Amino acid sequence: MRHVSITLVVLLLLAGVALADAAKDVAVPGVPPTATAPETGQQFFMPTEVLYDNGPFMNSPGTGVGGYDESILQTNLGMSTYGFGHQVYYGYMIADDFEVPVGETWDIEQITFFAYQTNSGTASTITAVHFEIWDGVPGGGGSVIFGDMTTNRMVSTGWTGVYRVTDYNSGVDTARPVMGDVCSPMGILQLTEGTYWLVWQTDGTLSSGPWAPPITITGVTTTGNAMQYTTAWATLIDSGSATAQGLPFIIEGTRGPVGVEATTWATVKGLYR
Repeated sequence: MRHVSITLVVLLLLAGVALADAAKDVAVPGVPPTATAPETGQQFFMPTEVLYDNGPFMNSPGTGVGGYDESILQTNLGMSTYGFGHQVYYGYMIADDFEVPVGETWDIEQITFFAYQTNSGTASTITAVHFEIWDGVPGGGGSVIFGDMTTNRMVSTGWTGVYRVTDYNSGVDTARPVMGDVCSPMGILQLTEGTYWLVWQTDGTLSSGPWAPPITITGVTTTGNAMQYTTAWATLIDSGSATAQGLPFIIEGTRGPVGVEATTWATVKGLYR
């Protein structure tokens, strides 16, 4: 009987490790980088005109293998998390907020999220994105006003031309090419002034991830107030620096004053290129 109990404890501990590993992709010092020639795959081009851009994940242009860009995890600042798990398979989700300014109404046409699967190559392995919009903090009094966690709203996916790497593997690591996943509300999605939360999860064909890279700014460790759901909602925290992280996403559409149909493109340029 005792042997059975010990075996059960070991299995539960291993299950806990697996779930922890699925929640965060953490850098391990001494692990050699992966470097391969860039593959042929659909290219994603960053939008140049957007309604809302939540922040950059690329912080080192042209320093990657082949002259591509990099999103550098700053271990020199004590940071250690490449990306955060939001896998459909585990029921994990991530969330971040955005604001429609006073006096405006937005007709949202597309939302772009960013994710990678380790060792995917540059041909995207992302197969689905589910998203919701909440009128308040997930798990803190907010409720869903649009979307669900069953409908695949992704309409295209492609490599952003960015590798997620550590500072000590910059220029040699190609294991984590970041994909841009363009999603559509598949109908009219109009929001008036207020603060909202995007909640999303992503699926892919590989066993690693999908992982969401955080907002990455050189010299900065605290980048936002995003959240992650594993068994409950919690602040998104880098494992090494214990600092709160934000998540990149881009909202596209048209805007106009409240009560008037939005008909003109916003002119806020994207932060990435």
